[in-house]
Amino acid sequence: MSKHGKRIENAREAVERTKLYPLDEAVKLVKTGAKAKFDETVELALNLGVDPKHADQMVRGVVNLPNGTGRTLRVAVFARGAKADEAKEAGADIVGAEDLVAAVQGGTIDFDRCIATPDLMPLVGRLGKVLGPRGLMPNPKVGTVTMDVASAVAASKGGAVEFRVEKAGIVQGSVGKTSFGEEKLAENIVAFVDAVVKAKPAGAKGTYLQRVALSSTMGPGVKVDPATIAVAQH
Repeated sequence: MSKHGKRIENAREAVERTKLYPLDEAVKLVKTGAKAKFDETVELALNLGVDPKHADQMVRGVVNLPNGTGRTLRVAVFARGAKADEAKEAGADIVGAEDLVAAVQGGTIDFDRCIATPDLMPLVGRLGKVLGPRGLMPNPKVGTVTMDVASAVAASKGGAVEFRVEKAGIVQGSVGKTSFGEEKLAENIVAFVDAVVKAKPAGAKGTYLQRVALSSTMGPGVKVDPATIAVAQH
């Protein structure tokens, strides 16, 4: 077995698979279990008591992580005129209208987040089949269809993370890097969980926040006791 494999195996052995760890302990385990030579991303997975096939049980939103994500997002903005200038001044990486639509249709998607002014949505709508599957389609519910492009760009650059429930009732998101301090990671996790709890749909019945798991890119998954995450259970 390679050294790389041994390191990962040892990290897995340090985690009891069935145990629910308090949040602070889980964060410690994820940090110590990150053995890769790069700064691993910390991922959070929440199992929710919802069935996304029903429209009244859809969960989606955006959360501003207090300590950022640890990565610099490339932001594209669909805007014209003064709004295009505003986006550039706010630090958008790519700004355009028809030219940007043509580039995306041609297969050039050199961005991680996409923002549009409402007047350009009929144009951007043509890109649904390209941007939709990648989770990049601008949406007013998460603040990416807006006239306030400067604020949207700043939020995206500063640690705004979009979340959306998947088929199995799971919400996943990045909450930082393993180089972050334990407190900063814990603060980001609490903020993410809180946002998902606040997005609880009217149609959700029974226990909403069912399971919580934390992992790093290459490290083992650690189950977190939901009761130790101090958020207001709605």
